[in-house]
Amino acid sequence: MAKPNHGKRYREAIKLVDPKKIYPLKDAVATLKKFPKAKFDESVTLAFKLGVDPKQSDQMVRGTCPLPHGSGKKVRILVFAKGAHAQTAKDAGAEHVGFEDLVKQVQGGWTDFDVAIATPDAMQEVRKLGKVLGPRGLMPNPKTGTVTEDIAKAVKEFKAGRVEFKIDKAANVHVPFGKASFAEQALIDNAQSVINAVLHAKPATAKGHYVQSCTLAATMSPGIKIEVVEHAVAA
Repeated sequence: MAKPNHGKRYREAIKLVDPKKIYPLKDAVATLKKFPKAKFDESVTLAFKLGVDPKQSDQMVRGTCPLPHGSGKKVRILVFAKGAHAQTAKDAGAEHVGFEDLVKQVQGGWTDFDVAIATPDAMQEVRKLGKVLGPRGLMPNPKTGTVTEDIAKAVKEFKAGRVEFKIDKAANVHVPFGKASFAEQALIDNAQSVINAVLHAKPATAKGHYVQSCTLAATMSPGIKIEVVEHAVAA
C-alpha cells in the first residue's frame, strides 16, 4: 500500500503493481511504462539484494557493464594521465585531463565528475586520493576498466554508456541503466545486460542463493520485483 504522504502519481502507479508477484523482466518494464509520467525524465534502476558477506574481501562484488542503448545521461570523465596518454584522453572526449594539477584539485575536495580513469603509471599518485574518491565510488580500479593503457577505449565506452557497480555494506547493488523515456525494448536490453554482469560477478566463494531479490524502479515510482534466473546467464 502507498503511504498517505506519497503523491497522487505514485498512488496511481502502485495500483498497477501486484506486490506479491515476481515479474518477468519484459512484463516489469511494460508495467513501468504504464505508470503516470513525472515532470522530468526519471532514471530507471535495478536494485539487487545479494547473498554474500561484504565484510569478506573474497566476496566483493563489483564490475562494469556496457549498456547497449546508453544511459541517457551525459557522463563527465576525468583522466589522470600525462604525455601522449593525456592527449589521447582529450581527443577521445574526456572533460578533465591532467596529472599533478588534478591530483591537487581532488585532494582539495573537488569531485565534479562521474568517472575517473587513470593510466597504470599514474596510480602511484592517484592512490593518495583514496579517502576522497573511495567513499564516492570514483577510485580508478583495474577490475572496472578504469585503470588502463587503452585510455581512448575506456573514455569512449564510458561515454557511450558503460556503468560501474559495487556492493554496499548491506550486500545491495544499485545500478541505473536508462531513462523512463527509453523505448521498452531499450530498457529490456539494458536491464538484461546489467543482470548478466552482476551474475558474472558472483564470487567463487559465495554459497547458497546469490541473488536474493531484484527490484526495478524509476526515480519516483514504486518498485517492481523481477525474476532473475541465475543459471541462465548469456555468454
